[in-house]
Amino acid sequence: MRRWGRTPSIGLHPSTLVEGNTAKGEKKEPVRHAMVMRVRVARHVPFRRAACGVFRRCASTKQKEMAETQEGTPPMLSGREIRNKFLEFFEERGHRRLPSSSLVPEDPTVLLTIAGMLQFKPIFLGQMPREFPRVTTTQKCIRTKDIDNVGVTARHHTFFEMLGNFSFGDYFKREAIEMAWELSTKVFCLPKERLWISVFREDDEAYNIWKDEVGIPESRIVRMGEEDNFWASGPTGPCGPCSELYYDMHPERGMNGVDLDDGSRFIEFYNLVFMESNRLSDGRMVQLQNKNIDTGMGLERMAQILQRVANNYETDLIFPIVSKAAGLAGVDYGTCDSKTKVSLKVIGDHIRAAVYLISDGVNASNMGRGYILRRLIRRVVRSGRLIGIQGDGCFTPSLAVEAIKLSSDCDPTVHEKEDLILEELRREEERFSNTLDRGEKLLEELLATSKASTGVLTGKDAFLLYDTFGFPLEITQDAASELGVAVDTAGFEQEMAKQRRQSRAARQEVDLTKQASLAKLAENLGPTLFVGYHELEVSSTVEALLIDGEVVHEASEGDIVEVILNTTCFYAESGGQVGDHGSLYAEGVRVSVTDCQKVGGSVYVHLGSVEVGKITTGMVLTAQVDQALRKKAITHHSATHLLQSALKEVLGDNVAQKGSLVGFDRLRFDFNFPKSVASSDLETVEEKVNKWIAQNIESKIATMEIEEAKEMGALATFGEKYGSTVRVVEFEGASIELCGGCHVENTAEIGAMKIISESGIASGIRRIEAVAGPSALEYLSSREQIVRDVSLALKVRPEELPNRVQTLQQEYLASKKEVEDLKAELALLKSEKLLESAIKLEGGQNLLVNRMDGINPTALSEAAQSLQKRMGDNGAVVLGSASAEGKVNLVAAFGPAIVSAGANAGKVVGEVAKTCGGGGGGRPNLAQAGGRDATKLTDALEQAKETLVRTLPHD
Repeated sequence: MRRWGRTPSIGLHPSTLVEGNTAKGEKKEPVRHAMVMRVRVARHVPFRRAACGVFRRCASTKQKEMAETQEGTPPMLSGREIRNKFLEFFEERGHRRLPSSSLVPEDPTVLLTIAGMLQFKPIFLGQMPREFPRVTTTQKCIRTKDIDNVGVTARHHTFFEMLGNFSFGDYFKREAIEMAWELSTKVFCLPKERLWISVFREDDEAYNIWKDEVGIPESRIVRMGEEDNFWASGPTGPCGPCSELYYDMHPERGMNGVDLDDGSRFIEFYNLVFMESNRLSDGRMVQLQNKNIDTGMGLERMAQILQRVANNYETDLIFPIVSKAAGLAGVDYGTCDSKTKVSLKVIGDHIRAAVYLISDGVNASNMGRGYILRRLIRRVVRSGRLIGIQGDGCFTPSLAVEAIKLSSDCDPTVHEKEDLILEELRREEERFSNTLDRGEKLLEELLATSKASTGVLTGKDAFLLYDTFGFPLEITQDAASELGVAVDTAGFEQEMAKQRRQSRAARQEVDLTKQASLAKLAENLGPTLFVGYHELEVSSTVEALLIDGEVVHEASEGDIVEVILNTTCFYAESGGQVGDHGSLYAEGVRVSVTDCQKVGGSVYVHLGSVEVGKITTGMVLTAQVDQALRKKAITHHSATHLLQSALKEVLGDNVAQKGSLVGFDRLRFDFNFPKSVASSDLETVEEKVNKWIAQNIESKIATMEIEEAKEMGALATFGEKYGSTVRVVEFEGASIELCGGCHVENTAEIGAMKIISESGIASGIRRIEAVAGPSALEYLSSREQIVRDVSLALKVRPEELPNRVQTLQQEYLASKKEVEDLKAELALLKSEKLLESAIKLEGGQNLLVNRMDGINPTALSEAAQSLQKRMGDNGAVVLGSASAEGKVNLVAAFGPAIVSAGANAGKVVGEVAKTCGGGGGGRPNLAQAGGRDATKLTDALEQAKETLVRTLPHD
């Protein structure tokens, strides 16, 4: 199924139109970009460039649109108009418009939001009740599986917008088809004769609806197989056939031999999924009780159709960024070569993706989502260099400004984070530019070595430059050709293929229905009543028991069990707060609970072990939370809210939460900040928090509509998903946040908060760990004991410790220097004996090559220089030393006559150090190098001796 926004089990398979593709015998038409708007239709609609860089229609456009529509030509619409018309169409038909979910999904089985339906997957899987029977959205999506096709084909993207309409057990196949047809032909006015339909080969119902009720000729309805037209959430679970709508860009090619996969002719723009079955583990298909609809229309694809451009990149959704990049590079998009066009398109696509990722809280790093962001930014920088974007400053922020201007209708919050986005891009571009500079030095060395030997740069070296330093093969080839060096491209491709195989082998396939038993059970049981905000002990009935994921009716002493109750006072882990500990007990029965988790958003699962007796379904028992641990958790949770507010006041309002842990023993708070937080700022933050604690501020907790909460200024928690009704926790004058966690009744209950560490955990991400309440007292008590123990050991009072430690440090440094001086003197004394090993060459030069193990680099250098002076201007000294740890140091000291004769100390030690697995260099008369393999030191010194004998002139 050629879907560009579905779940990972099927994958996303956009059509593969390569720009410039033509039918056999057809005259190739030059690509024309969206700014000019020349089109291959009867007439076109003029557009003006708005200040924000998007298209706006002239005042006379509507009349022309009406005329064109009457003639069967669709109106020219901007991306904004297409988006609004889609959403308004379904709102008028009873759909609730919902905002796009974050690119960082709640679903643990996917790294990023890759489809419009992802935020509704728990509803489709029956893990969560529906809030509305039918909804419509525009969903921002990221997909990087086909990243190498970006810019090469007409419609591959990493970032795209998916327009969708969804039904949860409401309307089904007939209504979905009728609305899709009405939207396509009456709202977007696509000519009916240009629309083709695909259906699943066994879906006679959909086929007949299209043929008999919509009126599509059978010749334009194509039956396709399971790979193309059947959607499934995984090997088991909800699934169903699909029907897709295609736009024919070249109807003049006729009806014979039509292939809907021909991307040069057809654009698949709308996909309808009829979720009607449930596939069981034995492969049998059973009908779902509630049938669902999941659809997706690619905004960029519809814009390509309605704006009459050659590819998605030339639409008003992306082209303003492409145009900006072309201006920075000093090229004209309309006349530049195809390679430059590809680079410009990569820049346009990837900058959009990077902007939305950063806005949704992702920072560049070497792991997970952060790695994807880093890769996208680095591809932008590489592409910019390829097309000649130069300058002292960074260019990615100026491109991001264009993307941010275009973001308001897709995600209005992006504008609010503009400073944060630009700073992250600037920082990552600078970091990568430094990496590229280091790579350039390595490239020069590798090319020099290749030219001196085989004349070919190996594929392995070319791949090293690509993989480690981000050098595209094209840059390496250009630099190599200037020196007359060939590049082993076949070897490069082999290394690339090897990496892909390793990547696939390392990837874990996640079964989307691995918790199917629990999810199904949760669906049947209904929600758990949670009373734990105010009660820590409650009588409850055992609704279900599971052991190793399997439903059981009883569990005995020693069993590890999952218990579902009808009512609970246990808080289930969410919002960073850990799940409660405690016990479930009745007469003769006791279960120790060590965690509580939530399934399907409303069913609480208590994890623990049966310590006494036997527990059975239907049993009435008492659920009791460990009050001491709950006290620690709520003090840390409330302290976390105060900490975030204090950080915003001290470091700036751009500080945003990137993760948190509210534990029993401490709190952990991750936030964006470009550098280490100064000690003085940390002190100020801590003082502010403790000041609010001392003010005895009461907590005000209320439930309200989310829009009302936002108007009050309530902060949202990173990574959390909110419904239309939210819970707001406020400490007046200090903090107000959306939060479902447990909190103190007033700040005085916290007692105190102490920051115990501040560190960096990723690029631009800092972490603060702190303790509060009882944990703070425990922490301070332990530190006090340490101070007492140290004072006793050093025989000073606690207040004298700083001076005593400073004195010890000074004594240590003085002793260390004394030892180093003695070692240097010893080295000089040892070196005197080495003079006896010097040899006189035929040319009259004095040569001394020897080893002095256990000597540090400084002493070794001094010894070499001393020996060279003793040997005179004609003296050449090379000394090597191996440390106890196996490290190698090399020093070369040459007299003026040796240098004049053509010997270079830097080149000699730099070359022989490679034998020991190292490198180095220096001046012609004095140089040092190091290595990691001491076992090769003797060989390296022999090599140095041979080099000098060969280099220095003979009589």
